[in-house]
This record gives sequence, C-alpha cells and structure tokens, in this order.
Amino acid sequence: MASRSPKFHGRVEGAADRCAIPGCNHPGEFKAPLTEPSFDGPGQWRWLCLDHVREHNSGYNFFSGMSMEEIEAAQSPMAGWDRQTRAFAHVGGGDPAPAWSDFKDPLDAIAGRFRARGGAAPSAAPTRFSRDEQGALSVLGLGDDTSLNAVRQRYSELVRKYHPDRNGGDRRHEGKLRNVIDAWQTLRKAPAFA
Repeated sequence: MASRSPKFHGRVEGAADRCAIPGCNHPGEFKAPLTEPSFDGPGQWRWLCLDHVREHNSGYNFFSGMSMEEIEAAQSPMAGWDRQTRAFAHVGGGDPAPAWSDFKDPLDAIAGRFRARGGAAPSAAPTRFSRDEQGALSVLGLGDDTSLNAVRQRYSELVRKYHPDRNGGDRRHEGKLRNVIDAWQTLRKAPAFA
C-alpha cells in the first residue's frame, strides 16, 4: 500500500510559530483565515498545525446562508454567465468600424473612420490621379509626381522581370505580371498624362 504524500497544499515548512490552538505543541505550518479578505487588505490569519487546519477547513461551508435556488444556481455549469457586464457600446469615443468591403486599401478604411467622425481630419494633398490610377502607381512602385515616360520605363522593367520567357520559364510570378499589365493599361490613358 502506498504511503500518503508528505506534501500538502498551503504548507509553509519551517514556520517558526507554533499552532495557535491552546495546548497544541505542533508547528503551525498552515495559514488559516480569521477574517475575510476585503478592500482594505488580505484579512487576518493565524498559524495552525495539519490536524487543526483540517478541522478548521471542515467547518467551512461556501453555501451557508444560501437558499436551495441560490445553491443550484451557483453549481450550474452556466453560473456567472447571467451576470450583467459592461456593455461595449460606441459611446464616449468609440465608433463603429468601417465596412472593409467598401475599400480596396486598408489604410483608406482607417482614414474613413476619422472622416466619418466629422472632425478635423488632415486634408489630403490634391492629387492628379484617381483612386484606380493611384492603385496602379502603387503596383508599379511609383509616386504621384511621376511622368508617363517613367511609368513606361518601370512597366518595361517589371515585364522583363516577371515574364516567363524572360526569367527562365519561372511561372510563379504570373499573378504579378498580370497586375503590372493591368496597371499599365490603366495608367497609359490617364488624363493626368494627356
């Protein structure tokens, strides 16, 4: 038969105090509460030996003073879920998120949140390109200050880089090639270059 483990939960080995029960000479190795913890602190406690802490714990009843309905509610697997919690409303600073499907660029969606507030949003610098044209410039890695000649040169470089006939038959970049071609088709007839 196996012997009982000498380890006990809550044991403080080597405690200098004796058991707080009068007449007991065993070491007080377990903390037992005298008062409940409160906002002001952890409450008061005393040191007890193993036998006396077991006696103390056997007298503890979590359900004392509760009705049968309260006991059943506390033992329910759903206990605590019916408590009221703070509502996560959009009051006092929060606002609903934008409909992400309305935007092609996530940064535009974030900017849209601030524009929707009606506050003083920083004004964007006027641009000579439409939203689609700006997306095409982004695909080519160019800025708003570019010329049609620069767009043509960048398009040519990227086609040579991504085309399977020019890069040893590597077809992994066909999606990028398609995006580059679409960007050129959008930008070559942009009114800004007229």
